[in-house]
Amino acid sequence: MQYDDFVSSVRARGGRPRDETETLVHATLRVLAERLTAGEADDLRAQLPGELYGDLIPPEPEAQSFGPDEFARRVARMARLPEAEARAGMVAVLATTRDAVEPGEFDDVLSQLGGEYARLVPGSR
Repeated sequence: MQYDDFVSSVRARGGRPRDETETLVHATLRVLAERLTAGEADDLRAQLPGELYGDLIPPEPEAQSFGPDEFARRVARMARLPEAEARAGMVAVLATTRDAVEPGEFDDVLSQLGGEYARLVPGSR
């Protein structure tokens, strides 16, 4: 999937203007990188558009453990949006990520995130 297609897919799901959508994409993937091990972030990064590579570099070697509420708070702070809007954007980005990668890769991501995250993304296990 190309970068513009990725952003367009998130925008179609979230209904936000393009500039806000791009901000949400980058913020969500940066927070996701905090939540994943470096190896899993590398695997995911390899399957996403090159413009997103920098967002999926974990800031620390070890994955941080936090739930969806904290994830949404972090996205909201980074994107400078209300938490409810950040949560909706986060779900749109995760759903688009699921559609953009090979089958099984998003399952690997969800295995690190946990069931609370899988319930947020329609069609995930």
